[in-house]
Formats: sequence, structure tokens, C-alpha cells
Amino acid sequence: MRWSLYQVSLRILSPIHIGWRKTGNLQQTRPYVTGKTLWGALTARLVRDLGNNNYQKMGKIVNDKLMFTYFYPTTDSSKVVVWPWDDSDKFSWMYLGSYASTALKDKIVDEGMLHETEYISTKTRDGKQVYLMGYIIEKEGCELAWREALKRIQIGGERGYGWGRVKLIDKPKKSKYCFNSYAFDSNRDIPQITVQKDKPILAHALVDGLNCNGTIEPFVGRETNENKEFGGVVSRAEICWIPGSAVKRETMFMMSEKGIWK
Repeated sequence: MRWSLYQVSLRILSPIHIGWRKTGNLQQTRPYVTGKTLWGALTARLVRDLGNNNYQKMGKIVNDKLMFTYFYPTTDSSKVVVWPWDDSDKFSWMYLGSYASTALKDKIVDEGMLHETEYISTKTRDGKQVYLMGYIIEKEGCELAWREALKRIQIGGERGYGWGRVKLIDKPKKSKYCFNSYAFDSNRDIPQITVQKDKPILAHALVDGLNCNGTIEPFVGRETNENKEFGGVVSRAEICWIPGSAVKRETMFMMSEKGIWK
């Protein structure tokens, strides 16, 4: 077996903002954590554990040894209860909140600077604990201490204000299926996931040659290297179907670095 699939559950301890788009004064969060975000958080933690500043080198090692699914909010640490695309109103009511703030100038509100930041909440509106559930895929022979690093990662934006804190619950558990029902092939050079006809994709998937019912967007992100400030490098845009888009026929996807499907 060349790859091993591990189910990972994280308890959310503080609000999580995964940068998406701005609507009016509202900075919206994605309703899930992308594989790229997990890759960045784990890379940063491993770099700090080693006490160096070589983000590029560690990022390449993580890309080679590990792959990531997207992680989704849920009130059940073993499965996703409500997908964002199944019932957006119910999902938003359960999992999303917002925080309003503004810039001050001489103790006076600076006109036009009031803004609101949306986040994935620590608890639902009826008080249930919220978790993030997803999968990390380990290459045979991997020696990275990623399980230990998972215990001390911070995810997403506003980390300087204490946002993005999570706690690993239990040990990552080996699994044969991805999100309970998606077939996972671990015996290839590149791991593959099969999506049945009319079922949704669970990550961004490259548009090229793929027929779906759903929405397309350019997918970009920020990265860090030793010559730039944190998050100072903008990645190349990938044109993708977004998670929740349904395939028109059974499709086998290759997983690629940072969670994108091909």
C-alpha cells in the first residue's frame, strides 16, 4: 500500500476565518477549510518545531509526503452532519457567525472603515460543540512528525487575535473510505477518489475536461517563503469547480498537492 488514509477530527476552540470574498463590508469565510489551508498550517508548525525559517523547503517535503482533503464543520466528530450545499440556510444558522470592527482616527470612527468578518463558530446557536472533520493521506515511508504537529496548529486568518485555534481529538484513525462513502484507491503512485454520478465533489476540482452541475471560480491562495513576509506570495490561479458541484457521470479523480482534485 503506497498511501494510508487517516480520518482526523479537530475541536474548534476559537473562531476560524478562511478567506474567500468581500460582499459590501462583509469579509466572507469559506464554509470549509481547504486542503491548501491545512497544508500551510502544518508546514508552518513543522518549520517552527525545527527552529528554522525555510518554509519553501518544508512545503515541498509536505507536498511530497502528505495530501489533504478539505475539512468540514460538523457537530459529530465522526461524520459531516450538514454539507454547506445541502441546506445553506441551515448550515449558516448552525455554523457561521460574524464580528464587526472599525478603524479609529483620534478616537473617532474613521468613515467607511466599518467592516464585518465572518467566521466558522466554535459552537452552534443551540450550544453544540463544532468540529472539523477531514482526512490526511500519508505516503509510505513518511517520517514527518505530522501527528504531533497537528496538536499545535492554528488555521486560517486573524491568528494574531487568537482565531484559528483547534484541538486534535483522539488519534488519527485509518480508514478505507473517504467521508464514509467515497471509494479511495491507495495503491497508485497518486491516490485517487471515485465520485459516483450526481454526487458532489468535496474539494476544488480543475475544470479541464470535467462536466459538473455547479459553480466555477478561480482558486488562489497566499504562501510564505524566506524572502517575503508571512502570506506575502500569491499562488497562481487555478480555474476550478467548487465543492458541492455534482459530476454528470462517475469520475475518478487524482488528488494533487494542497487538496485540489484533477
